[in-house]
Amino acid sequence: MQPPFGPNLLELGPIIIRMYAIAILSGAMMGGWLGAHRARARGYNPNIVWDWLIVGLILGVAGGRIWYVASSWPQYRDGPFIDMINTTKGGLAIHGAIVGAVLTVIIASWRTKTNALTWMDIMAPCLSVGQAIGRWGNFFNNEAYGGPVNNGLPWNLNIPAQYRIRGTEQYDAATRFHPTFLYESFWNLGVLFAIVFIERRFRGRLRNGDSLLIYGVLYSIGRFWIEDLRVDKLCTGGVGGAACGDSLSTARLTSIVLIVGCSSLFVLRRALQRRPPASSYQQWDNPWQPEPSEPAKAAA
Repeated sequence: MQPPFGPNLLELGPIIIRMYAIAILSGAMMGGWLGAHRARARGYNPNIVWDWLIVGLILGVAGGRIWYVASSWPQYRDGPFIDMINTTKGGLAIHGAIVGAVLTVIIASWRTKTNALTWMDIMAPCLSVGQAIGRWGNFFNNEAYGGPVNNGLPWNLNIPAQYRIRGTEQYDAATRFHPTFLYESFWNLGVLFAIVFIERRFRGRLRNGDSLLIYGVLYSIGRFWIEDLRVDKLCTGGVGGAACGDSLSTARLTSIVLIVGCSSLFVLRRALQRRPPASSYQQWDNPWQPEPSEPAKAAA
């Protein structure tokens, strides 16, 4: 398996449309659509989602880039500043993007005087949708792939020589590689359905913020094992490569922290307060309704 064309969908002089950007924007739009639907079901105006989506994109990209540069600091510390902010060659870390998304929710809830934890729950599966679609940008960039594999499965990746990173260039042209971007895309879809199922099955037992905690645990479990297959991982000791040696990759270390932290919070909240407050689930029965227009009021 390999992309039908290169990283760019269209090139007209200085105008370049990149598949990576299209994948990210498509994921954001689908996540926004799901978020608007979930907001309405919880009694919130769905327009709030669309109003803040562009802010979420900006902070998500900024957070992803900051996280990537910080994790690869030896590569950037002696170079020009423009290299630190140049994302045209990739270099976005998903955990930084998640931080940007969470920060957007906090700001939006503060400005709209709404419950931040409820918005966190609304956002949780939307992150999974965005990641599942956005990961296909890695496919067109010939990146985020794993080590060589010889099982003959049709979805294994053919990575052209010019796109192979250090540690994989020695393999012959017939070698295929793990499509780790695809594994993570499918895993995120699984996380989406798991969150929705848990919300429907156990909604009377959930507290505000639980869906985000569940997302943090489930996504991190998948990322932990998928990351072990990748050859372009960011290492805690500096710039990544084909392997991190004896150190954990940045993503694996972050996954451990999230699994332990989110699981602990989930349990601790129940230990301190055995019954969930009514505010945790009462909004589910009060879907948002638009205000009637002035003519409609007059006619009534």
